[in-house]
Amino acid sequence: MAFGQNSSNFFRALPPVIKNLLIINVIFFAGTWILSQTTDIDLSKYLALYYIKSDFFYPHQFVTHMFMHGSIGHIFFNMFALWMFGIILEQLWGSKKFLKFYIICGLGAALFQTGVMYIQELYYTSHLTQDQIKMIAEEGYSILQQSKNYTNSAASGYNALLNIPMVGASGAIFGVLMAFGMYYPNSKLYLLFPPIPIKGKYAAIIALVFGYIVDKWFGGGNVAHFAHLGGMLTGYIMIKIWKRKSNNDNFYEQL
Repeated sequence: MAFGQNSSNFFRALPPVIKNLLIINVIFFAGTWILSQTTDIDLSKYLALYYIKSDFFYPHQFVTHMFMHGSIGHIFFNMFALWMFGIILEQLWGSKKFLKFYIICGLGAALFQTGVMYIQELYYTSHLTQDQIKMIAEEGYSILQQSKNYTNSAASGYNALLNIPMVGASGAIFGVLMAFGMYYPNSKLYLLFPPIPIKGKYAAIIALVFGYIVDKWFGGGNVAHFAHLGGMLTGYIMIKIWKRKSNNDNFYEQL
């Protein structure tokens, strides 16, 4: 009984946007898993973000991909960061401003990643014939569903570009990390691995580098790191714009 009361108090204490984002992300994750186990419906095919030239792309995916996650670890760490840093920013800015910032950072991340993918497309297609490009468009998705890909590096890269979608709130989360570092640059955070203190202004950069290293060593290189960078840059630009519009000399934490 005490556990239930503590859980209820925890959720009541959360600011509204953080609370609803946590709930929505969990619902999307659970719904995707349940449908995949009980039906042939794969929500990722409709709600994850595919490249704009993919047959599976829909405009709404620029928003819905922010609520989709690929694994328990993925959603846990994103939601943990949202809770840890987002609460402070929502209390500082208010719910409306925080939600606006969060969504725009997520959109900025997706657009930045899409721009990088366009450059990648130019590179891959320059090394492929028109017949190969057509073949990949027609059969590439089914090949990936069999956990296979082409041996030709350009063909495999182009196939992944078209048929592996981007999921996760990471772009928006990195914007939140950037904002926290800019508002509270000298606040001390303690890393779990290794357990050492770092200043808030370095949190986003360290998270970006650490995520890249872990993905390259253990994750197979499928994480959209340019989306993370895009979320950080979007957050940085937004805060700079807000600072310019503000006449408050105490905009940044003075420590």
